[in-house]
Amino acid sequence: MLKKIILALAVIIALPLIAALFLKTHYSVVRSITVERPNAQVFDYIKHLKNQDNFSKWAMMDPDMKKTYRGEDGMAGFVSAWASENPDVGVGEQEIIKITPNERVDFELRFLSPFEATEPAYMSTKPVSDTSTQVDWGFSGHMDYPMNLMLAVMDFETMIGNDLQEGLNNLKQVLEAKPVKESLPEPVEPEVFDSLEEQAAPLELKAAH
Repeated sequence: MLKKIILALAVIIALPLIAALFLKTHYSVVRSITVERPNAQVFDYIKHLKNQDNFSKWAMMDPDMKKTYRGEDGMAGFVSAWASENPDVGVGEQEIIKITPNERVDFELRFLSPFEATEPAYMSTKPVSDTSTQVDWGFSGHMDYPMNLMLAVMDFETMIGNDLQEGLNNLKQVLEAKPVKESLPEPVEPEVFDSLEEQAAPLELKAAH
């Protein structure tokens, strides 16, 4: 009888572990919104990590959160770190990894407590018209075996997606409350001549007419 009980317990323990071998270990979430402001204005705002304090749900979860910064905001290498006693916030930091001007900002999120993980994220913009911009906010995560079992019982994609969408909704409100910034025209490059004779030639041609 004892052997049967032990065998049954072994099967109960083994089945989830076996199932985890066939479950995904990665997930990816992207949410989008259209902001009624020009692309350059929107991108200039989102490339600064400190501005996430004004729209990210995660940045607003604990008003007593301690924040520190390293580097120059809006530039690759800038790091925004946070520390909170709230277990839903914890301790970690976010770094700007790469900036593609007026297109995309790539981040790296490093969670230190209550769990350790390093995950990529990004925000991107593209013009919908001269006065409106689509903003995408993406996040990717992973859970190694056998913790990937949690992906089968918890809908991380929906939960994180809801947080991203709430942040984008806040971003839209913040940016659309600001005045529209007109894009400056591209500067005209002056003509470069190899000699005074080349520079004088167009003037002589005009004089002849």
